[in-house]
Amino acid sequence: MNQNQKRSSLFRKKPIATGDNESNILKRVLGPLDLMTLGVGAIIGTGIFVLTGVAAATYAGPGLVLSFLLAGIICAFAALCYSEFASSVPASGSAYTYSYTAFGEVIAWILGWDLILEYGFASAAVASGWSGYFQTLLSGFGLQLPHALTSAFSPEKGTYFDITAAMITLIITFLLTRGVKEAARANGIMVAIKIIVVLIFIGVGVFYVQPDNWQPFLPFGISGVTAGAATVFFAYIGFDAVSTAAEEVKRPQRDLPIGIIASLAICTVLYIVVSLILTGIVPYHMLNVSDPVAFAFEFVQLKGLSWIVSLGAITGITTVLLVMMYGQTRLLYSMSRDGLLSPVFSKVSGKSQTPATGTWVAGIIVALFSGFISLGHLAELTNIGTLFAFAVVSLGIIVLRKNNPELKRGFRVPLVPLIPILSAVGCMYLMTRLAALTWITFFGWLIIGLIIYFAYGRHHSHLNPARRISDTFKTTKGK
Repeated sequence: MNQNQKRSSLFRKKPIATGDNESNILKRVLGPLDLMTLGVGAIIGTGIFVLTGVAAATYAGPGLVLSFLLAGIICAFAALCYSEFASSVPASGSAYTYSYTAFGEVIAWILGWDLILEYGFASAAVASGWSGYFQTLLSGFGLQLPHALTSAFSPEKGTYFDITAAMITLIITFLLTRGVKEAARANGIMVAIKIIVVLIFIGVGVFYVQPDNWQPFLPFGISGVTAGAATVFFAYIGFDAVSTAAEEVKRPQRDLPIGIIASLAICTVLYIVVSLILTGIVPYHMLNVSDPVAFAFEFVQLKGLSWIVSLGAITGITTVLLVMMYGQTRLLYSMSRDGLLSPVFSKVSGKSQTPATGTWVAGIIVALFSGFISLGHLAELTNIGTLFAFAVVSLGIIVLRKNNPELKRGFRVPLVPLIPILSAVGCMYLMTRLAALTWITFFGWLIIGLIIYFAYGRHHSHLNPARRISDTFKTTKGK
């Protein structure tokens, strides 16, 4: 094989004209409201109920509002790029599928493997956070789990398995196997509950704000604001999960951009308002707690409302877990259908029309991770994966416009190439603000992924000419 042939085998592209539509066997049942609630379900949760306190106390202080604004602006640029891709290439797989059509197979694999890290470990981390809130709620009723089953494996602390984290993961997995419409309906109900709780916090909390708590506004300087933005970026990854639903959307060219942009806009406003009120109620250096929003009400002696906030937080984090695991299963489905992963992940159940087997495999793995392993640093690890994916998708818009100018687009990014470049540069800058250990882990994960690709995915890819010849031979022989 000469050099050009090698290059073409690594960078072979999925044809956009046919996409995945002709092989789509998932059920198209989602509308724009479903997509907005999916996005809000993933975005409003861990970000507001957990990360606000840590980011304020550790990085930004009251300037956290600027951290959310900066992260929101960068996300808005990325969301515009996602919207054009989603309306042009309406197939499952999100950034993985987009990069397959724009850059070629090996880049698509890297993005897909990166997103497996993002969704899988984020799901495990979110499940661990859910477990903490749930156990706090149980203690309010005088109930307590055996100490050995309250947290991840840590013999020195006497804990071996986080039973509630594993439990909620398996419950969500079961819900996803029942059908996407049923999961979306449950998600919509939970999203409504947590939005009401957030609005209660805003409506009541504004009367307890002490402006003196906003001084100094930037205790860690501008560098603290940017480091805070890199940390809270974890809170914004929900709109990426919206795009994974493409093959289950009734009118993807129109509805996907609406769902992506609307959910991001709603959540950015809520994040900014909540962080402003939170740091106005409680001095920022006291917010390094696991439940900052509930703690704020306790701080001003509103314990009854604190309990309501805890219940809302549990509901909110549940929707984050649901959407993260949904995105994970649809990503695995797309990569498996393309031949890059085992066929087990693309096997669709006839009754529910969902990839049930793959969903259970992914769910059990995530349950084991969340039960056995303490994942405190995974917000940063999830962030670097997300930022990398956003940067590549943004640059992909420039490539797609150049190589496929005639492609039908339901939505177009304005000011190309300026907006995509700003998005990519912003994402890459926030990546530089993350810890060295996060970078080392990230590169280690990508190296493992490339080994799997060259050992399995490259040879089993449906774009591999040798695979096509083999499949044709088997079909002919069968006849």
